[in-house]
Amino acid sequence: MKKAVFLDRDGVVIEQVAYLHDVAGVRLEKGVAEGIKRLHAAGFAVVVVTNQSGVARKLFTLDDVEKVHAKIQELLAASGEKIDAFYICPHHPKYDVDCLCRKPKPGLLLRAARELDLDLDRSVMCGDKISDVQSGINARCALNILIRTGYGRGEESAARAAGIADVCEDFTALADAAIARFPR
Repeated sequence: MKKAVFLDRDGVVIEQVAYLHDVAGVRLEKGVAEGIKRLHAAGFAVVVVTNQSGVARKLFTLDDVEKVHAKIQELLAASGEKIDAFYICPHHPKYDVDCLCRKPKPGLLLRAARELDLDLDRSVMCGDKISDVQSGINARCALNILIRTGYGRGEESAARAAGIADVCEDFTALADAAIARFPR
């Protein structure tokens, strides 16, 4: 089984844009390509787990989501990197179903672990919202980090109040924390 770093998409891998569906709005967060390169070199799978309720809200389609993911891969490829897999929750309980994959539930992480043979006991979840971090806790990831990019800075005090103590400034610090916790 392989260790993994699970990442929320918006505000962590790419800059936060509400209901992003146009590839013209896709911009990598600072340090993402280099951080992913370091994570891969340290033996981590890098997996995006993302809530995309805009699909349930009929603001965009799954095809639009896939186009955004293809653009992310294109931008990372320029640095010789890639995301190993994307897992999407297109649901929202107000608009369609109350599923098991919508973060903070652990369904996306558990499915990825099962399908990609990932060891959650040696894995990290990182997001810019408490719900992201809680999904890692619910999946029993060993390290769960709130990142201060995207919505993270605004969520930090609530995260600390909820007992979430691991906070990183940016993607570089996230990579450092993951590698320090689970060296080769």
